[in-house]
Amino acid sequence: MSNLLEGKTALILGVANKWSLAYAIAEAFRRDGARLVITYQGERQRLTVEELASELGAARCLPCDVTQDEELAGLADTLSADGQLDAVIHSIAFANREDLNRPFVETSRAGFLLAHEVSAYSLVSVARATAPLMKEGGSITTLTYLGATRVVTNYNVMGVAKAALESAMRYLASELGQKKIRVNAISAGPIKTASARAIKDFSGVLDFVAERAPFRRNTEPGEVADTAVFLASDLGRGLTGNILFVDAGFQLIGL
Repeated sequence: MSNLLEGKTALILGVANKWSLAYAIAEAFRRDGARLVITYQGERQRLTVEELASELGAARCLPCDVTQDEELAGLADTLSADGQLDAVIHSIAFANREDLNRPFVETSRAGFLLAHEVSAYSLVSVARATAPLMKEGGSITTLTYLGATRVVTNYNVMGVAKAALESAMRYLASELGQKKIRVNAISAGPIKTASARAIKDFSGVLDFVAERAPFRRNTEPGEVADTAVFLASDLGRGLTGNILFVDAGFQLIGL
């Protein structure tokens, strides 16, 4: 493939292991010539993510807990010394397992707030920290899921948080467009990642989608990654405020 991201620097948040979508996106970005900056959350993740960053040939591996304003500020200060930032991948979401495994009406106040802070507000705080570094414009891409607009059994509070994320994406696209910064979301189909295992009966979701999606299969990580490359590249220069479905066509199915 051509080097669609040659000469561009990309910040990727959310690489946790080789099965995470952020890792697949990082691989695709490297393939297409991007200079990578990878982040990790806390000392517990540091060694693992540093090893992954080394394998990916990342230029930097930096700490960033999106719930800590000082870490976001420190990340921005470090990146500002590198010059222009061109792309940001926001692949961060979290909810307490107990809030995913109980009926939605029983979601705890603390669990609701935590899910929204990490999964939705973090896009706002990351955009605020990185937009000033995109002096020549750029692209911010987040990851969402169909559960934001439709009820998906056992997705619960995460679906509500994803709905907030999608709305935040649109408001950011409206405001940052004047700075030539595009903000979009990829709605990926269900993929077997480590975080997905927190969703009760996730294997049932995979089976259901594979039986009914037009492609009669589940989404592949590489498909999501290639779409992220497109959005970050100059080929995606006319898109902002969009949700691109990469889900084997499942989103169009009714009965």
